[in-house]
Amino acid sequence: MFKINDKETGQASRLLLVLAIIILVAIVITYLVMRAAEKPPKPVTNEPTVSQPAYEQSLGDIKFIFMQARDMGNVLKGTESRNSSWQKDLTTTEKFIKVTIGAQNKGLVNIKEQVWNVGDIVDSDGRNFVPLQYNVDSWLPDPNLCGTLLKPEFEPAPCVKIYEVSRISKGLKIQVISLKKVGNEYPSDKKDTALIDLIITQ
Repeated sequence: MFKINDKETGQASRLLLVLAIIILVAIVITYLVMRAAEKPPKPVTNEPTVSQPAYEQSLGDIKFIFMQARDMGNVLKGTESRNSSWQKDLTTTEKFIKVTIGAQNKGLVNIKEQVWNVGDIVDSDGRNFVPLQYNVDSWLPDPNLCGTLLKPEFEPAPCVKIYEVSRISKGLKIQVISLKKVGNEYPSDKKDTALIDLIITQ
């Protein structure tokens, strides 16, 4: 029979203990390195999301596109109208804004007249400014294509309107309107609306 030396047994035990400590230290170091390499979590912030401006809106088959908005100041000059020889100036205590919005048919068939239109200007405080009617005709194009028949994928039809707006109003948007399509008809009691942001130039 072989006799096991106590000295050899002790050395083997020490060797196993050292190996176990080395492996344990290696595991701890690997864990710490991996933790350090991880990206820290993003801090939670309660900042409100800022909505991006919208210069186009689609209602059914009609795509509305912002084209132009001009601050005309507080005087519409008769000399700049279509009837420059006799048209008198039109004044306001606030300011006139002339807006052009295009409407394009993205569908497959004609969209008949009076299905779409451009409505009020709305400011950031919720004030509404309605389009001026008959007294500004001389400063509008002739023909003005608001509500015109739209053929599929033709160039956008420009609709031009003039508004009298408060000087203090900011964050101006304009309302676009379309009758809802039900089957192949556009019943006049059902409407969709959306808002388009305006970039005002001088």
